[in-house]
Amino acid sequence: MRRTSLFTAALLLAGNLSLTGCVVVPAHRARVWVPGYWAPHHVWVEGHWRR
Repeated sequence: MRRTSLFTAALLLAGNLSLTGCVVVPAHRARVWVPGYWAPHHVWVEGHWRR
């Protein structure tokens, strides 16, 4: 029983570590995709890249 719980804990820890990301570019320099949206007066604004 103890081996099973240790194995489960090790798997959960490994899964958690595998899901953590690595930020390569600082947030203030990254380009971000802004999706299209409806502006006031029913005007469609296309998606675009923003810094």
